[in-house]
Amino acid sequence: MKRPVGAEKKRVKRSSGSASTAARDSGSDAPPRKKGVKKDLFQLFAEKVRDHKGLESRWAVMEQARVEYFRGKDFVSFIKNHPECKEVLEEDKDLDTEDIANVLLEKNLLVRCDRVTKTLRPGKKKLSTWPAHLEIFREDQAFSETDAFFAWTFEKRHPLWQTLLSFFWPVLTLAICLFPVYPHRCKLIVLYSCASILLMILSLLFVRAVAFGAMWILLGKRVWFFPNILAEEATLKELFRFWPKKDEEEPPKWTSRLFYTVVAVVVVMLLRRHAPDEAARARYQRRMSNIIDDVLEWSPKLALSGLMENQPPVNITEAASNSSDAASPDYTEEADLDETQGEEEAEDWTNSNIKT
Repeated sequence: MKRPVGAEKKRVKRSSGSASTAARDSGSDAPPRKKGVKKDLFQLFAEKVRDHKGLESRWAVMEQARVEYFRGKDFVSFIKNHPECKEVLEEDKDLDTEDIANVLLEKNLLVRCDRVTKTLRPGKKKLSTWPAHLEIFREDQAFSETDAFFAWTFEKRHPLWQTLLSFFWPVLTLAICLFPVYPHRCKLIVLYSCASILLMILSLLFVRAVAFGAMWILLGKRVWFFPNILAEEATLKELFRFWPKKDEEEPPKWTSRLFYTVVAVVVVMLLRRHAPDEAARARYQRRMSNIIDDVLEWSPKLALSGLMENQPPVNITEAASNSSDAASPDYTEEADLDETQGEEEAEDWTNSNIKT
Protein backbone atom coordinates (compact mmCIF):
# COMPACT_ATOMS: atom_id res chain seq x y z
CA MET A 1 0.00 0.00 0.00
CA LYS A 2 1.43 3.34 -1.08
CA ARG A 3 1.75 6.17 1.38
CA PRO A 4 0.56 9.61 0.36
CA VAL A 5 3.13 11.99 -1.11
CA GLY A 6 2.29 14.77 1.38
CA ALA A 7 3.17 12.55 4.31
CA GLU A 8 6.58 11.83 2.78
CA LYS A 9 7.31 15.54 2.39
CA LYS A 10 6.31 16.27 6.01
CA ARG A 11 8.52 13.47 7.24
CA VAL A 12 11.48 14.84 5.24
CA LYS A 13 10.95 18.33 6.69
CA ARG A 14 10.74 16.98 10.23
CA SER A 15 13.90 14.95 9.80
CA SER A 16 15.77 17.94 8.39
CA GLY A 17 14.54 20.12 11.26
CA SER A 18 15.57 17.59 13.87
CA ALA A 19 19.02 17.35 12.25
CA SER A 20 19.44 21.09 12.36
CA THR A 21 18.44 21.26 16.05
CA ALA A 22 20.81 18.38 16.83
CA ALA A 23 23.59 20.25 15.08
CA ARG A 24 22.83 23.37 17.14
CA ASP A 25 22.79 21.33 20.35
CA SER A 26 26.04 19.66 19.46
CA GLY A 27 27.55 23.06 18.64
CA SER A 28 26.48 24.43 21.99
CA ASP A 29 27.97 21.43 23.84
CA ALA A 30 31.26 21.61 21.95
CA PRO A 31 34.12 23.33 23.81
CA PRO A 32 34.86 26.91 22.71
CA ARG A 33 37.88 27.65 20.59
CA LYS A 34 41.09 28.29 22.45
CA LYS A 35 41.97 31.93 22.74
CA GLY A 36 45.40 33.41 23.40
CA VAL A 37 46.52 32.95 26.99
CA LYS A 38 45.91 36.28 28.71
CA LYS A 39 48.47 37.27 31.30
CA ASP A 40 47.30 37.88 34.82
CA LEU A 41 46.63 41.57 35.39
CA PHE A 42 47.99 41.42 38.93
CA GLN A 43 51.18 39.88 37.55
CA LEU A 44 51.52 42.84 35.18
CA PHE A 45 50.80 45.21 38.04
CA ALA A 46 53.45 43.57 40.23
CA GLU A 47 56.07 43.77 37.47
CA LYS A 48 55.25 47.41 36.81
CA VAL A 49 55.45 48.34 40.49
CA ARG A 50 58.72 46.46 40.96
CA ASP A 51 60.36 48.17 37.98
CA HIS A 52 59.19 51.60 39.13
CA LYS A 53 61.86 53.75 40.79
CA GLY A 54 59.34 55.38 43.13
CA LEU A 55 59.03 52.33 45.41
CA GLU A 56 62.01 52.18 47.75
CA SER A 57 63.35 48.66 48.17
CA ARG A 58 66.41 46.83 49.47
CA TRP A 59 68.06 43.42 49.15
CA ALA A 60 68.37 40.98 52.02
CA VAL A 61 69.08 37.32 52.74
CA MET A 62 66.06 35.12 53.44
CA GLU A 63 66.49 31.36 53.86
CA GLN A 64 69.86 31.29 52.08
CA ALA A 65 68.56 33.30 49.11
CA ARG A 66 68.77 36.98 48.20
CA VAL A 67 65.39 38.69 47.87
CA GLU A 68 64.24 42.20 47.09
CA TYR A 69 61.81 43.57 49.65
CA PHE A 70 59.99 46.75 50.61
CA ARG A 71 58.11 48.11 53.63
CA GLY A 72 54.33 48.19 53.94
CA LYS A 73 54.15 51.91 54.60
CA ASP A 74 56.28 52.62 51.53
CA PHE A 75 53.87 50.59 49.39
CA VAL A 76 50.91 52.63 50.67
CA SER A 77 52.63 55.94 49.98
CA PHE A 78 53.72 54.72 46.54
CA ILE A 79 50.18 53.82 45.46
CA LYS A 80 48.97 57.15 46.83
CA ASN A 81 51.56 59.12 44.87
CA HIS A 82 51.35 57.03 41.68
CA PRO A 83 47.68 56.09 41.14
CA GLU A 84 48.34 55.61 37.41
CA CYS A 85 49.93 52.23 38.17
CA LYS A 86 46.50 50.90 39.11
CA GLU A 87 45.24 51.42 35.55
CA VAL A 88 46.78 48.06 34.63
CA LEU A 89 44.20 46.31 36.80
CA GLU A 90 41.32 47.55 34.60
CA GLU A 91 38.15 46.42 36.45
CA ASP A 92 39.97 46.08 39.79
CA LYS A 93 41.63 49.48 39.68
CA ASP A 94 39.22 50.85 42.29
CA LEU A 95 40.39 48.42 44.97
CA ASP A 96 42.04 49.76 48.08
CA THR A 97 45.78 49.45 48.57
CA GLU A 98 45.31 46.84 51.28
CA ASP A 99 43.03 44.74 49.08
CA ILE A 100 45.49 44.88 46.18
CA ALA A 101 48.34 43.79 48.44
CA ASN A 102 46.25 40.92 49.83
CA VAL A 103 45.49 39.72 46.29
CA LEU A 104 49.21 39.79 45.50
CA LEU A 105 49.83 37.72 48.62
CA GLU A 106 47.13 35.21 47.64
CA LYS A 107 48.63 34.85 44.15
CA ASN A 108 52.08 34.23 45.70
CA LEU A 109 53.53 37.28 44.01
CA LEU A 110 54.47 38.61 47.44
CA VAL A 111 55.39 37.02 50.74
CA ARG A 112 55.31 38.74 54.08
CA CYS A 113 58.62 38.68 55.95
CA ASP A 114 59.86 39.51 59.39
CA ARG A 115 63.22 40.57 60.72
CA VAL A 116 65.42 37.82 62.17
CA THR A 117 66.99 40.00 64.88
CA LYS A 118 64.22 41.41 67.05
CA THR A 119 66.37 42.67 69.94
CA LEU A 120 68.40 45.85 70.12
CA ARG A 121 72.14 45.57 69.71
CA PRO A 122 74.39 47.25 72.29
CA GLY A 123 74.61 50.98 71.63
CA LYS A 124 71.50 51.07 69.40
CA LYS A 125 68.38 53.06 70.22
CA LYS A 126 66.05 51.30 67.80
CA LEU A 127 65.97 48.39 65.38
CA SER A 128 67.44 48.68 61.91
CA THR A 129 65.19 50.34 59.34
CA TRP A 130 66.29 47.94 56.61
CA PRO A 131 67.38 44.60 58.11
CA ALA A 132 69.89 42.53 56.18
CA HIS A 133 68.42 39.16 57.24
CA LEU A 134 64.76 38.20 56.99
CA GLU A 135 62.52 35.21 57.60
CA ILE A 136 59.02 34.30 56.44
CA PHE A 137 56.28 35.67 58.68
CA ARG A 138 54.88 32.64 60.51
CA GLU A 139 51.44 34.04 61.24
CA ASP A 140 48.72 35.17 58.84
CA GLN A 141 49.99 36.30 55.44
CA ALA A 142 48.04 39.56 55.37
CA PHE A 143 49.03 43.09 54.51
CA SER A 144 50.07 45.40 57.29
CA GLU A 145 51.46 48.90 57.30
CA THR A 146 53.28 48.88 60.63
CA ASP A 147 56.74 47.29 60.73
CA ALA A 148 55.93 44.80 57.97
CA PHE A 149 58.20 43.76 55.11
CA PHE A 150 57.18 42.14 51.84
CA ALA A 151 59.48 40.36 49.38
CA TRP A 152 58.90 39.74 45.69
CA THR A 153 58.71 36.05 44.80
CA PHE A 154 58.90 36.18 40.98
CA GLU A 155 61.96 36.60 38.81
CA LYS A 156 62.63 40.15 37.77
CA ARG A 157 62.83 40.95 34.08
CA HIS A 158 66.29 41.97 32.96
CA PRO A 159 66.47 45.21 30.96
CA LEU A 160 68.06 45.36 27.55
CA TRP A 161 71.25 47.02 28.75
CA GLN A 162 71.96 44.11 31.13
CA THR A 163 71.56 41.63 28.28
CA LEU A 164 73.94 43.65 26.11
CA LEU A 165 76.35 43.92 29.04
CA SER A 166 76.40 40.12 29.44
CA PHE A 167 77.64 39.85 25.84
CA PHE A 168 80.12 42.69 26.36
CA TRP A 169 81.95 41.11 29.33
CA PRO A 170 83.60 38.27 27.31
CA VAL A 171 84.77 40.82 24.73
CA LEU A 172 86.24 42.98 27.50
CA THR A 173 87.99 39.95 29.03
CA LEU A 174 89.53 39.06 25.66
CA ALA A 175 90.64 42.67 25.18
CA ILE A 176 92.36 42.64 28.59
CA CYS A 177 94.19 39.42 27.73
CA LEU A 178 95.42 40.94 24.44
CA PHE A 179 96.82 44.06 26.13
CA PRO A 180 100.51 43.12 25.48
CA VAL A 181 99.99 43.23 21.69
CA TYR A 182 98.31 46.67 21.66
CA PRO A 183 100.02 49.55 19.86
CA HIS A 184 102.15 51.76 22.09
CA ARG A 185 99.70 54.68 22.01
CA CYS A 186 96.78 52.46 23.04
CA LYS A 187 98.83 51.04 25.90
CA LEU A 188 99.53 54.55 27.17
CA ILE A 189 95.84 55.51 27.01
CA VAL A 190 94.74 52.37 28.89
CA LEU A 191 97.51 52.68 31.48
CA TYR A 192 96.92 56.33 32.35
CA SER A 193 93.13 55.94 32.32
CA CYS A 194 93.22 53.00 34.75
CA ALA A 195 95.81 54.74 36.94
CA SER A 196 93.70 57.90 37.07
CA ILE A 197 90.53 56.02 38.02
CA LEU A 198 92.37 54.02 40.70
CA LEU A 199 93.97 57.18 42.12
CA MET A 200 90.58 58.92 42.21
CA ILE A 201 88.95 56.01 44.08
CA LEU A 202 91.78 55.74 46.62
CA SER A 203 91.82 59.50 47.16
CA LEU A 204 88.07 59.55 47.72
CA LEU A 205 88.26 56.73 50.26
CA PHE A 206 91.19 58.40 52.04
CA VAL A 207 89.48 61.81 52.29
CA ARG A 208 86.27 60.09 53.41
CA ALA A 209 88.12 58.22 56.18
CA VAL A 210 89.99 61.35 57.32
CA ALA A 211 86.74 63.34 57.50
CA PHE A 212 85.08 60.59 59.50
CA GLY A 213 88.01 60.34 61.93
CA ALA A 214 88.24 64.10 62.44
CA MET A 215 84.50 64.50 63.14
CA TRP A 216 84.44 61.43 65.36
CA ILE A 217 87.36 62.69 67.48
CA LEU A 218 86.43 66.38 67.62
CA LEU A 219 82.61 66.29 67.65
CA GLY A 220 81.77 62.71 68.58
CA LYS A 221 79.66 62.33 65.41
CA ARG A 222 79.74 59.43 62.96
CA VAL A 223 79.58 61.12 59.58
CA TRP A 224 80.30 59.07 56.45
CA PHE A 225 80.22 61.10 53.26
CA PHE A 226 79.22 58.99 50.24
CA PRO A 227 77.66 56.42 52.59
CA ASN A 228 76.84 53.90 49.82
CA ILE A 229 80.15 54.04 47.94
CA LEU A 230 81.10 50.55 49.22
CA ALA A 231 77.59 49.05 49.16
CA GLU A 232 77.11 45.70 47.43
CA GLU A 233 73.60 46.44 46.16
CA ALA A 234 72.80 50.05 45.25
CA THR A 235 71.51 51.97 42.29
CA LEU A 236 73.69 54.49 40.50
CA LYS A 237 71.89 57.36 42.20
CA GLU A 238 72.30 55.83 45.66
CA LEU A 239 75.93 54.93 44.99
CA PHE A 240 77.00 58.56 44.49
CA ARG A 241 74.77 60.09 47.14
CA PHE A 242 76.94 62.61 48.98
CA TRP A 243 75.03 63.50 52.12
CA PRO A 244 75.45 60.98 54.97
CA LYS A 245 72.72 59.21 56.86
CA LYS A 246 71.51 60.32 60.25
CA ASP A 247 73.57 58.95 63.12
CA GLU A 248 71.29 56.75 65.22
CA GLU A 249 73.93 55.36 67.60
CA GLU A 250 75.00 56.72 70.94
CA PRO A 251 77.90 59.21 70.94
CA PRO A 252 81.30 57.68 71.80
CA LYS A 253 82.86 58.14 75.21
CA TRP A 254 85.50 60.82 75.65
CA THR A 255 88.05 58.24 76.82
CA SER A 256 87.83 56.30 73.54
CA ARG A 257 88.08 59.53 71.56
CA LEU A 258 91.19 60.54 73.52
CA PHE A 259 92.76 57.11 73.04
CA TYR A 260 92.31 57.13 69.25
CA THR A 261 93.61 60.72 69.12
CA VAL A 262 96.86 59.59 70.74
CA VAL A 263 97.06 56.59 68.38
CA ALA A 264 96.59 58.84 65.33
CA VAL A 265 99.31 61.26 66.49
CA VAL A 266 101.77 58.39 67.13
CA VAL A 267 101.10 56.88 63.70
CA VAL A 268 101.67 60.21 61.95
CA MET A 269 104.96 60.76 63.85
CA LEU A 270 106.20 57.26 62.96
CA LEU A 271 105.38 57.79 59.30
CA ARG A 272 107.26 61.09 59.25
CA ARG A 273 110.26 59.59 61.06
CA HIS A 274 110.60 56.52 58.84
CA ALA A 275 109.65 58.17 55.56
CA PRO A 276 112.09 57.37 52.69
CA ASP A 277 114.65 60.02 51.73
CA GLU A 278 115.08 61.60 48.30
CA ALA A 279 117.57 58.99 47.12
CA ALA A 280 115.27 56.11 48.09
CA ARG A 281 112.29 57.78 46.46
CA ALA A 282 114.27 58.34 43.27
CA ARG A 283 115.41 54.70 43.31
CA TYR A 284 111.85 53.42 43.75
CA GLN A 285 110.59 55.75 41.03
CA ARG A 286 113.30 54.60 38.61
CA ARG A 287 112.53 50.95 39.36
CA MET A 288 108.81 51.43 38.77
CA SER A 289 109.49 53.39 35.58
CA ASN A 290 111.63 50.54 34.27
CA ILE A 291 108.89 48.02 35.03
CA ILE A 292 106.27 50.17 33.29
CA ASP A 293 108.57 50.71 30.29
CA ASP A 294 109.16 46.98 29.99
CA VAL A 295 105.41 46.38 29.91
CA LEU A 296 104.69 49.18 27.45
CA GLU A 297 107.54 48.47 25.04
CA TRP A 298 107.08 44.71 24.86
CA SER A 299 105.82 43.32 21.59
CA PRO A 300 105.92 39.91 19.83
CA LYS A 301 108.56 41.22 17.37
CA LEU A 302 110.88 42.24 20.19
CA ALA A 303 110.33 38.88 21.89
CA LEU A 304 111.24 36.95 18.74
CA SER A 305 114.26 39.15 18.01
CA GLY A 306 115.44 38.76 21.61
CA LEU A 307 115.27 34.98 21.31
CA MET A 308 117.30 35.07 18.10
CA GLU A 309 119.93 37.38 19.63
CA ASN A 310 120.35 35.25 22.75
CA GLN A 311 121.27 32.15 20.75
CA PRO A 312 125.09 31.65 20.44
CA PRO A 313 126.63 31.77 16.92
CA VAL A 314 127.35 28.44 15.30
CA ASN A 315 130.56 27.78 13.29
CA ILE A 316 129.52 25.71 10.33
CA THR A 317 133.06 24.35 9.66
CA GLU A 318 133.60 23.16 13.24
CA ALA A 319 130.12 21.67 13.36
CA ALA A 320 130.78 19.73 10.15
CA SER A 321 134.17 18.43 11.35
CA ASN A 322 132.77 17.37 14.71
CA SER A 323 129.92 15.56 13.04
CA SER A 324 132.30 13.76 10.66
CA ASP A 325 134.62 12.72 13.49
CA ALA A 326 131.72 11.46 15.54
CA ALA A 327 130.43 9.52 12.54
CA SER A 328 133.78 7.73 11.87
CA PRO A 329 133.96 4.16 13.26
CA ASP A 330 137.48 4.60 14.74
CA TYR A 331 136.46 7.64 16.80
CA THR A 332 136.24 7.13 20.56
CA GLU A 333 136.18 9.46 23.55
CA GLU A 334 139.39 7.93 24.96
CA ALA A 335 141.29 8.57 21.72
CA ASP A 336 140.10 12.17 21.72
CA LEU A 337 141.28 12.59 25.32
CA ASP A 338 144.72 11.09 24.59
CA GLU A 339 145.14 13.39 21.60
CA THR A 340 144.34 16.43 23.70
CA GLN A 341 146.82 15.42 26.43
CA GLY A 342 149.51 14.87 23.83
CA GLU A 343 149.01 18.31 22.38
CA GLU A 344 149.26 19.86 25.86
CA GLU A 345 152.51 17.98 26.65
CA ALA A 346 154.05 19.04 23.35
CA GLU A 347 153.15 22.66 24.01
CA ASP A 348 154.66 22.55 27.52
CA TRP A 349 157.90 21.01 26.15
CA THR A 350 158.19 23.74 23.53
CA ASN A 351 157.73 26.47 26.13
CA SER A 352 160.42 24.97 28.41
CA ASN A 353 162.94 24.79 25.53
CA ILE A 354 162.30 28.43 24.67
CA LYS A 355 162.97 29.49 28.26
CA THR A 356 166.27 27.56 28.41
